[in-house]
Amino acid sequence: MRAVFERILRKLRKQEWRYALGALILAASAALAALGYWWYLTPKQITLAVGPWGSAEGRLIEAYGQALAEQDKDIRLKLVPYADVRRSAQALQDKTVDLAIVRPDVFLPNNGLTVAILREEAVIIVALRSDIKNMAGLAKKQLAVVTHHAADLPAIRTVLAHYDLDRNLTLMQMAAGDLEEALKAKRINAVAFVAAPASRDASELVRMVAQTAAERVAGNTPAPKGAGERAAPKGPGGEAKNEDAGNGVTIVPIEQSEALALKLPTLTQLKIPPGTLSGRPELPDEEVETVAVSYRLMARSDLDRGPLSKLTQYLFQMRSRIAQTEPSVNLLTAPDDDTATSAALPNHPGALDYYKREQLTFMDRYGDWVWLGLLFGGSLTSGVAWVGQFFIRKRRELIDEILDRLMCILSEARAAQTVPQLDALALEIDSLVTHAVRYARYRTTSTRTMSALILSIDSARAAILDRRRDMIDSTGSKPGSAARKPAPLVAVGSLDV
Repeated sequence: MRAVFERILRKLRKQEWRYALGALILAASAALAALGYWWYLTPKQITLAVGPWGSAEGRLIEAYGQALAEQDKDIRLKLVPYADVRRSAQALQDKTVDLAIVRPDVFLPNNGLTVAILREEAVIIVALRSDIKNMAGLAKKQLAVVTHHAADLPAIRTVLAHYDLDRNLTLMQMAAGDLEEALKAKRINAVAFVAAPASRDASELVRMVAQTAAERVAGNTPAPKGAGERAAPKGPGGEAKNEDAGNGVTIVPIEQSEALALKLPTLTQLKIPPGTLSGRPELPDEEVETVAVSYRLMARSDLDRGPLSKLTQYLFQMRSRIAQTEPSVNLLTAPDDDTATSAALPNHPGALDYYKREQLTFMDRYGDWVWLGLLFGGSLTSGVAWVGQFFIRKRRELIDEILDRLMCILSEARAAQTVPQLDALALEIDSLVTHAVRYARYRTTSTRTMSALILSIDSARAAILDRRRDMIDSTGSKPGSAARKPAPLVAVGSLDV
């Protein structure tokens, strides 16, 4: 392992490797910056469960998604259809979607927080008899329940059970198309349904009941018998008193709506203003208290509040644009934010940011990440500087090792006994010189270091030469070679010719 590390260090000591490492760090930083910029500018896609597909709420959300795309907002909706509102709420609880259309009285996801109320539908009870003034007056009467949704009947039964009327009257469930026939057959005393008070469905049902009541009053037709039955009012000559049709119709108030809302948080308290259901005759003729169920846009509690705040803002800002194709958006309301922390159906913090005008700025949302990025950048710079200093220290250690070895060669040369030892030391000095020259070529070296290096090399070589000379002087000849015999002296002129 140490050998591998040392091999890596030797590679990194080369200048081209340092350049490559620096280029790699710059490329990584540029890629991270580009990725962050792309992530910030790319529209955030949010999945939304719609159930049932094709309902009024589904069409509203579909129009909202188209408006977001047309105006190139930084939020996009991906709609996921479901068979009914229960399954869409279940998808939110299973965390397969980010938002969902939820009807709390049908199924309330335990991780759902309210973003907006798409529509509130009131429990409306219309009596054909003027003597039915309150819920107690429905006892032992015939009540027709017109349902538009499978959950409408359980909601009405819940209200009747609160007044102990669930077993004290005759309940007949029917479709809206069968109501007119039942009214003409005089089989019912009152009609109950769940609808938005200002919707067309509620107005048509009330108009149908009011018309039947007007015909009964005009024809002096007796109402279906039941407890507390009274004859229709007549004029002085005994003829039926032709009063306004509204005199024969009563909007039965649910006066304990606040108590019902406390007992069942999925129900909300609602007041119907005068004339909401009908302008002529005016129905109701005074404000009526009742309870309501709601279709809510809910989000997961762990969803980021920043994008959700923008989604809520765009939803209310584009209301007029959406109303061109889906008028039901006019029923859109903001949830009550006074009890944001204590409500049984709490609101999402992102939606509250918009409602309370406390939307987070860029630094509020990403300030921590910016500071973390700066901290990381500083740490990265310090790390690179440390790595640089580490290699510099390693290079200095290399020069120190050469200098130390030259000092040792100096001592070994003085103590050498044979010529081969001196030759080996000379070869080692050549190798050290090669390393030193390579180091000086590729790296900036201080003058003091180079002076010490040159002095050490010269000293080591001088020591070898001195020792070699000493060996020659001590033997009288070159060490290791045979001694030359002195040549005979020949006197000039004594040679024979």
